[in-house]
Parts: sequence; structure tokens; C-alpha cells
Amino acid sequence: MTGLALLALLIEAAIGYPQRLVDRIGHPVIWIGRLIGAMDRGWNQAARSFAARRAAGVAALLVLVLVAGGVGFALQSALLALPFGLVVLAVLASSLLAQRSLHEHVARVAAALEQGGLEAGREAVSHIVGRDPLSLDEAGVARAAIESLAENFSDGVTAPGFWLAVGGLPGAAIYKAVNTADSMIGHRTARHEAFGWASARCDDVLNLPASRLTGLALIAAAALLPGMDARGAWRAMWRDAKRHRSPNAGWPEAAMAGALGLALAGPRRYGGVLLEDAFMGDGRREASAADIRAALRLYRTADALLITLLALAFLALQG
Repeated sequence: MTGLALLALLIEAAIGYPQRLVDRIGHPVIWIGRLIGAMDRGWNQAARSFAARRAAGVAALLVLVLVAGGVGFALQSALLALPFGLVVLAVLASSLLAQRSLHEHVARVAAALEQGGLEAGREAVSHIVGRDPLSLDEAGVARAAIESLAENFSDGVTAPGFWLAVGGLPGAAIYKAVNTADSMIGHRTARHEAFGWASARCDDVLNLPASRLTGLALIAAAALLPGMDARGAWRAMWRDAKRHRSPNAGWPEAAMAGALGLALAGPRRYGGVLLEDAFMGDGRREASAADIRAALRLYRTADALLITLLALAFLALQG
């Protein structure tokens, strides 16, 4: 399925997922989210025991995997039997990728800081991170945008592309469903610690290969770009990634931090609660809109390298 993944990545990079489609029919993540929300409301009852809620969360994950995988398999089987079905399938699969939208959202934060200052930057970054925007100064806004870029490069681009190449549309759909569940219910809160446990652990496993691959792609990209520190990215990734509270997010974040000469992550405030976390990289904390622009250049180059790697794999398999 490397050809399908390659075509889907190229289509999504070129046209993304048009907003008019979101307004008219929604988006696969929205549809998945509705199913997750319905199961959360119906099955995650506070009166039930911790063990019962955890079992319900396992059942919800199984339903999610069966629905996403089943729909993906049915669509793939039907479309591949048609002339030019692969192209249509790639268009559908491209909706599970986020290269273009990720770049646009992060670029908006840089533009907001440049044109509107701190308040505009806070408003722009609030659309892509969950931390308290009012607690962020300009450097904090810039760091938050760069951290989101690094983590979502792995979660929103490399991972669905990887599972699309490995398992076709069913594989990518299952990954996206699990990742969406993790973002909605995979939190260590009183409500979701039990019910979201299975989704969070499954998401950790599914993201293991992509997070490492993303970190390596960022290091390779840093080696190609003037002003970037590839050696620093390598050192930061191998030293700091394992210290991150997430088993996966630290790999691209540390690589990004080292390449840019920054210190990312560290203590952050969510919902008024200070979250203690290790620093990724040992550079400066004073980041700016210029650093966001540099991070976007690094992202574009690393993304192009991953697409090139996939194209080479496709050609090798054809031979």
C-alpha cells in the first residue's frame, strides 16, 4: 500500500481538506468523535466501579476499531475494483492526513505575533494547544506553537501515513480513530482515567514507530538546512526524549528543540494546573515568531524527506 500512501500524501499536501467540505459534510475526525462521545456518555457512568469503567473503555475501543476498520475495508475493497479506484481511494485517505492544515495553523500563530502582538498570538495558539493562553508570554506562545508542530507532525502526518502504507485505508482509519479517542478520553482525570485507559495505551503503541521516524526525519532535515543544528538535534533526542511524560511526543519535540537551539516542553499550565515535565533540548527559552518560521521550514523539509523515502520504497517494491 505504499503507492496509496504516497498518492494520498501528495494530494493532501496540494489541496488539503477544503473548509467548504467541513462545513457541508464534516470530517472523518468529527464523525469518529461523535461515536466516541456517544459511548463516553452512555457507558462511562460515574456510579460504576473503576474496574467496570475500565472494562467499558476496552469495549468502546474494540467497537471503535471494528467500525473504523470495517468501514475502511469496505471502501477500499469496493474502490479498488473500479477503474481509477486507487485515485478515489487516495483522495479519501488524504482526509486522514494533516500536512497542509498543520502548517497553516502554526503559520497563523507566527503571523499573529508579527502583526498583532501578544494578544493576537494567544488567540491564535489557543486553537492548536490546550494550555492556558493567558499564562503565556510571547516566548511561551512561540514555544507552544513549535511544540504543537513537532508533536502533530508525528501524530497527524507520519503516523497515519505509516499505517496507510502498512495497512491501507483500514490501517489508517483505525489509527485515526484510536488517536482521536486518546485526545478525547485518554486523560488522567477523574472521569476518564479508567474509561480512557485502553485508548491511551493503544495510542502509545501505535505511535511508537512514527514518533521515532519523525525525530530522525527532523534531524536529517536539519542537516540539509543552513542555520540548523543536526548534531544538537541528535543529542537532544537521544538524551531527552525518554524523559518526556509521553513515550512518543518527546522524540520529535526534542529533535526540533535541538535543531533550533531551543528548550521546549518543561512546566506548562493546563486548566489552571501546573504540569511538571522535563525540558526537551538545552537551548534558549526565549523563542519568537522567527523561530516558528524556522520550525516550519524544518517541518516542510522533513515532510519532503519522508515523502521521498516513501517514493523510494514504492519504486523498490515495484522492481
